[in-house]
Amino acid sequence: MSQNERSNIAVLTSGGDAPGMNAAVRAVVRTALTRGVDVYAIMDGYRGMVEGGDNIRKMGWESVGGILQLGGTVIGTARCDEFRTREGRQKAAYNLIQNDIDRLVVIGGDGSLTGANIFRQEWPDLLSELVDQELINREAVRSHPNLFIVGLVGSIDNDMFGTDMTIGADTALHRITEAIDALSSTAASHNRTFIVEVMGRHCGYLALMAGIATGADWVLIPEDPPQKGDWEDEMCRSLKSGRDVGRQHSIVVIAEGARDRFGKPITSEYTKQVLEERLGEEVRITILGHVQRGGAPSAFDRYLGTVQGYTAVAELLKSKPDQEPQLVGIRQHGVVRSSLVECVAQTQEVARVIQAQDYETALRMRGGSFAESYRIFRTILRSHPNPPKTGERRLRLAIMHAGGLSPGMNTAVRAAVRLGMDKGHTLLAVRRGFHGLIDGDISELGWMSVSGWVSRGGAGLGTSRHIPAGGDFYSIAKNLETHQVDGLLIIGGWVGYQGAYQLFNRRNDYPSFNIPIVCLPATIDNNLPGSELSIGADTALNNIVTNVDKIKQSAVASRRCFVVEVMGRDCGYLALLSGLATGAEKAYLPEEEITLAELQRDVADLIVGFRSGKRLGLMIRNEKAGGLYDTTFMSTLFKQEGSGLFDVRQAILGHIQQGGSPSPFDRIQATRLASQSIEFLLSEVDKPVPAAAAIGLKSSEIQFTSIYDFPRLIEPGFQRAKEQWWLKLRQVAATMDHTSRAE
Repeated sequence: MSQNERSNIAVLTSGGDAPGMNAAVRAVVRTALTRGVDVYAIMDGYRGMVEGGDNIRKMGWESVGGILQLGGTVIGTARCDEFRTREGRQKAAYNLIQNDIDRLVVIGGDGSLTGANIFRQEWPDLLSELVDQELINREAVRSHPNLFIVGLVGSIDNDMFGTDMTIGADTALHRITEAIDALSSTAASHNRTFIVEVMGRHCGYLALMAGIATGADWVLIPEDPPQKGDWEDEMCRSLKSGRDVGRQHSIVVIAEGARDRFGKPITSEYTKQVLEERLGEEVRITILGHVQRGGAPSAFDRYLGTVQGYTAVAELLKSKPDQEPQLVGIRQHGVVRSSLVECVAQTQEVARVIQAQDYETALRMRGGSFAESYRIFRTILRSHPNPPKTGERRLRLAIMHAGGLSPGMNTAVRAAVRLGMDKGHTLLAVRRGFHGLIDGDISELGWMSVSGWVSRGGAGLGTSRHIPAGGDFYSIAKNLETHQVDGLLIIGGWVGYQGAYQLFNRRNDYPSFNIPIVCLPATIDNNLPGSELSIGADTALNNIVTNVDKIKQSAVASRRCFVVEVMGRDCGYLALLSGLATGAEKAYLPEEEITLAELQRDVADLIVGFRSGKRLGLMIRNEKAGGLYDTTFMSTLFKQEGSGLFDVRQAILGHIQQGGSPSPFDRIQATRLASQSIEFLLSEVDKPVPAAAAIGLKSSEIQFTSIYDFPRLIEPGFQRAKEQWWLKLRQVAATMDHTSRAE
């Protein structure tokens, strides 16, 4: 028997708690059990490891039932000074050996992961010392010669190298965004300035992204202190200028680690004093504090914790003696593995660089997307655009929505208008989708005409599902000529891409179509080629998860199974991801055939589960999955075959999935994509054959795909792309679900 087959896995959470840790713990436990490996939870982090006994608990499938939607960490976290000592780590090694554990999943920040690596390095010597003290025998040493570690980053600060996002950061951003959105209404009522202090000791991620997501008027972050000596005057001039053009309130976001150029802390109290003295108005401070850590995790953090926990177990099971510890992270939506030691070292280096006041290096080390986002924010917050440069051509760029409503459409319009105008160009609104382009419903947009649009749901320009055909093209060509349109940005879904393809194909017939066109993906269905994630899909997913959480609470009280229908058309993204994020037993997808025999097996599994004490059943169905086996049919079948053992209800969530304010992710990505779209139009406008393309997030980068390739990239007869990255998550879902188990 090999070492990996003989030893057990343990999971612990350490450092500050972060929403999504429970999802990771659940995934580690269920993945290990599915692989036939015993798994233990170490309560209260390293303290539980040092104290041993009941703090190291063997876990079963039911041990992690019902924790997916809980904030914090159910296995606890605590500081442990004793683990920092050699004697403490020796006790920890002894307690692990007593439970045949030599593989650890450590979920925490850089300090927790550093401690884990020191423990791993000392492991052979610690065991030798235990043998000398006759606390363990040499057979134990031979059975467990190495300690294998995989790290997952649980930190709301999002300050770790090796991953785009850390577990908990997205939820924290949700909390901050919700708070600032709420504060904005009361601030506007009183024409007042609010200072909002957020966490981020050495990292300005939360402050910067919250600034972008809420349309804040000023942001102070550790990586780039104000460059001018009298930064206070610069801030006050900017806020006053905003009021002069009609802003009813001002929001200043400060990261708790913000400093000036000389390393002096910039506090909320000092900023308040400056604003009151120089602007002569009331200023209020809101320090969000630990509310940023609390509450149910977002859909993304549940997904992130689940896929990383699943991957961590796979990494441990294939670990080799000479392999250095790995950190499991994420790049866009793909799981990546990196050297834990190198990631921790780089993370700590940024803090040292900031301490040394080398801010240019610090900003560069945060990565290109961070610096790009900061540049975009600095442009959008202005009260006026920069004046056009003398002698430069002033272009006329049109913006329109197309297709179904998707949260984040307005955010993209706001960013495109302000970034385009700041470069000296005229931005035109095409209202009512392609209907407006056909009817000539086109008008000029101004800088303040999109004020407040960053958080607004819906589609301010109006939209429709009409695709141009026949005589429409003549009308469109005429209106493009009349309004002298030099480039077109289409923000929307399938209809927008089809319409752009039609315009592209008719360039030979209509010379006015020979302009650059870019499609920005905005659809909750997430079914478009050339992009791994569309604007609006994250908001829809969070809407589903929030409502399903409520449904689950009602179902538990009465032994009930719910069949929940979600949108998505021919794409099962929302069904599968919401199934992962809510702990559903089954997600029915349009990409997979559903047979009556399969439904009967699902009923049989539910019956076994409810007879074993299960109180809740949850099935997620895409609106087109199963054809004739619709939601009503499934509900009736489950109820009939359940023989009174459990009740069955159906819930069709409908257009609630498209409603509400866009999520922070959708706001931030809409802003980034709009920025790159404007740059694309400007770079193509003077070319003899300007490109028509779709922008998208792909392989962790923003890429452009030619509209000419649209037919080749879609699945014939269906509204979905041929390549759908998320389908590989079906194995993760199957591992987590096990229909006969109680959730």
